[in-house]
Amino acid sequence: MAITAGGSLNAVAAPQQQTLNSNYIDFTVAAGSWVQQYLPDLMEKEAEVFGNRTVSGFLSQVGAEEAMQADQVIWSEQGRLHLSYIGTVVNAGDTSGTFQVVSDIDGNIAGDGFVVNDHGIRVNDIVILASAGLTVRARVIETPASSATVTLESYEAATLGTLSETTSAVRLLVVGSEYQKGDSYYDATGAVATDRHQANTPVFKQYDNKPMIMKDYYEVSGSDTSQVGWVEVAGEDGQNGYMWYLKAAGDTRARFTDYMEMALLEAEKTAAASVVGSTQGGSQDTGAAGTEGLFAAIESRGNTTSGITGVNAATDLAEFDAILAEFDSQGAIEENMMFVNRATSLAIDDMLASMNSYGAGGTSYGVFSNDEDMALNLGFSGFRRGSYDFYKSDWKYLNDKSTRGGINAVAGSEAIRGAIVPAGVSSVYDQALGRNLKRPFLHVRYRASATDNRRFKTWTTGSVGAATSALDAMQIHMLSERCLVTQGANNFMLLK
Repeated sequence: MAITAGGSLNAVAAPQQQTLNSNYIDFTVAAGSWVQQYLPDLMEKEAEVFGNRTVSGFLSQVGAEEAMQADQVIWSEQGRLHLSYIGTVVNAGDTSGTFQVVSDIDGNIAGDGFVVNDHGIRVNDIVILASAGLTVRARVIETPASSATVTLESYEAATLGTLSETTSAVRLLVVGSEYQKGDSYYDATGAVATDRHQANTPVFKQYDNKPMIMKDYYEVSGSDTSQVGWVEVAGEDGQNGYMWYLKAAGDTRARFTDYMEMALLEAEKTAAASVVGSTQGGSQDTGAAGTEGLFAAIESRGNTTSGITGVNAATDLAEFDAILAEFDSQGAIEENMMFVNRATSLAIDDMLASMNSYGAGGTSYGVFSNDEDMALNLGFSGFRRGSYDFYKSDWKYLNDKSTRGGINAVAGSEAIRGAIVPAGVSSVYDQALGRNLKRPFLHVRYRASATDNRRFKTWTTGSVGAATSALDAMQIHMLSERCLVTQGANNFMLLK
């Protein structure tokens, strides 16, 4: 019988008692691995060098969540109470002139939810017209029923011709009416059709959004689930131990949780000229329509500011005063939350500190009456200007290099520095329930019923654990179907 010894058994004794490669087992010969005979000092715990890597949490602070059982959510918002329009003045005929309605005061034109022929100006209305520093008070004498042009007579010696050089820039405000004794709402012949005499009825604006389906999954083979690594892992979801797949599954879940928020911030509806949702991209693309995210809603229906300097928005007191003036022209919500990136946050702190005449050196603001045993606070969490309160908070999503922070670094004028969000709730008419409801300005709608809740569902398939299929692997699936409802976007401000 012959025995053939293996070539790598390290079974040959050394001539001297010492540590050599020949009498220690090599784990591997790969470069940079354990190829030496000395046992390294293992630091088993994985270093968390990025801190908490998740960026979600914004929507949970400013909004709420509510279930829905439809493919679309529709809500309506109040129109303005007073009658105000933008148009063109023409000095013609034996009257003071005419005013042709172009849009309402919010800029809605024909085909954009506003019909210029259906304006609310009537005969005998008293109006103020203004443009380029000039104002004229006039009385309406003709309002053709099927026309956007009304005829006016000036109360003043100056005629409307002083405003006629402007194009589509004259603003008209109805402030009241003047009738003669015995006047009715009809003309001299008793006809209604000659001039516009109908009662003005309330109008509302209707908006809609649709939920989109988001999915993700993680897969690990059955063999790898039974392997133990030498690195002790940890994650945002509390997973720990030496099973590497636990970390991978936890990271996938944490990333998907961020996606559920990031998508509702950044998404937008498919434009008419877009090929998304068409058959051009194949069967996987058919039916995709997008959803309206927060930034898209503010840019289309709300307010934006790029700041006076064009570098950082809302970092100058004059710029804040301009923001207040815009809020005054909108809903005038007194309490507002400011979510901003780091540069804007520090600039606001410096702006507020400069208001302190005793803080030229930057040492007496934040915590006042400082002494040597007190930590110096060089920041502000909020302030009040006029009748408005602003509460400032850093937004990690805008700072993190791997999220919006990296995009902002190269986006130039399209970079988003922050958002001003009104606090509190608004009253809207719910089409499904048929009544007015109080809801936060921002809230998330997700699909749910007695059978299936799609807010955030997860399930496991495969042969690992409770076997559900012949697949020699474990698959962890995640799904959510949701959309964001941005009510009263005219009360929001996007800082760019």
